[in-house]
Amino acid sequence: MRTTLELPDTLVEEAMTLTKIKTKTDVIKVALENLIQKEKIQGLKKYYGKVDLGIDLDALRQRT
Repeated sequence: MRTTLELPDTLVEEAMTLTKIKTKTDVIKVALENLIQKEKIQGLKKYYGKVDLGIDLDALRQRT
C-alpha cells in the first residue's frame, strides 16, 4: 500500500540509527509490527490469573 506520511525526521533517523535498519520503509514496518505485538500482549495480560488450565504444577515438577 502506498501512503504519504509526514513524520518527524529526527524520530525516523533515531529509529534507523538505533535499529541499524537502512530504509525508512523497513523501519516503519518494524515499528508497526512491534506496536501490534505490544498491543496483543496487553490484550493477553487481562487474562492473567483468570484462566484455569487444570494443571497441577507440583505433579509436573515431581516428574523429573
